[in-house]
Amino acid sequence: MPATSPVTVPLHALPANFRVRALRWGAAFSHCTYFEPNDLEYPHGAFERLLAVAAAGNRSPDSLADLSGLLATETPRFGFLTYDLKNDIEALQSANFAGFTWPRLHFFTPETWLVWRADTLEIHGQTDGILEQILAQPVPPAAVPAVPVLRPRLPKADYLRAVEAIREDILNGEVYELNLCQEFYAENVTLSPVEVFWQLMQASPAPFAGFVRWHEHFLLCASPERFLSHHDGRLVSQPIKGTIRRGATPAADEQQRQTLLHDEKERAENLMIVDLVRNDLARVARTGTVRVPELFGLYPFRHLWQMISTVTADLRPGISLAEILRATFPMGSMTGAPKIRAMQLIEHYESSRRGLYSGSIGYVGADGSFDFNVVIRSLQYRQDTGYLSFQVGSAITYDSDPEREYEECLLKARALLEVLGTSIA
Repeated sequence: MPATSPVTVPLHALPANFRVRALRWGAAFSHCTYFEPNDLEYPHGAFERLLAVAAAGNRSPDSLADLSGLLATETPRFGFLTYDLKNDIEALQSANFAGFTWPRLHFFTPETWLVWRADTLEIHGQTDGILEQILAQPVPPAAVPAVPVLRPRLPKADYLRAVEAIREDILNGEVYELNLCQEFYAENVTLSPVEVFWQLMQASPAPFAGFVRWHEHFLLCASPERFLSHHDGRLVSQPIKGTIRRGATPAADEQQRQTLLHDEKERAENLMIVDLVRNDLARVARTGTVRVPELFGLYPFRHLWQMISTVTADLRPGISLAEILRATFPMGSMTGAPKIRAMQLIEHYESSRRGLYSGSIGYVGADGSFDFNVVIRSLQYRQDTGYLSFQVGSAITYDSDPEREYEECLLKARALLEVLGTSIA
């Protein structure tokens, strides 16, 4: 991110819990985003560690048409894209239950933003007294949140029937693959979003994690997946399709890895989404530059092995961020293929709007660089109403077994339930 006469502080001069203090300070603002790579190695790199804040009233675009002009300044922008941005891109609509009222997209101009470098911290924008305010933040002892048993918006029996119906749709040629998601929720919950976020980082460290506050809405995200990045003219997308539980011993873990590597269903899912991403990127890429440098890569996370592929392309000159998003959003790993028909069927089979889940959070530099994740493994929370939920999903193909797909959803929910200290009804 570009520097604008920042205040620079050596990291060794800061307390070990400085990041905890910084996020407590930042979360008091109406607009706050924090990106946490958890010091994890990742092909093409993880998120930069950044914190940006702004007070209420900060202007933000509310459509893709407004996006490019607002971003053409010397200040970086921070924000998010919700899944329902699809309705601005295609002739789609959403009528399912919505527990949240996120705007379809939001990118705010930071008043102050912090950039963590290898050995230093940079404080940009309004810098007077910021370091002192952060260091003065109290750090209360961690406490397990009091969260009731979570209820499914889509009962298990209905989920199993939906999987069978989707298999019939696939047989009839409607789609090749569909990502079916379900919501688990609780009401009238009181919790500390900052404390729960750090507990989630302990339970499930991820390279594309982040914390968002938009007024009374919060997102606590432990995502392992990159949606799309752009640096020096190169686009990179890294869809995840393929999941298996980690083994309890090194030998069992390697056996699980080999099982995933040779699972024909998981490989087929991954390949279908890679083809979709290749087609999306080709719409904004220089002719002949779309490449797949890694197919079926296997990467270990705290609870899971994930199958990750990498697709790259050289961006055509003169293409705006809005045009890139129109070509690529939503990400194929969260829809299925073909994308438009999959999204129509998603609205039919799911019972909740996804909100920020399966959308994206990210940052955009003044030089046109950007990095966006896929919002999965995440909690959404409204502090004003106490509504708390998470969503999980899996890719349905004709070979899908409904019970196995349901178990994959619960596996992806494991860290979230652990952090909340609760279970599913």
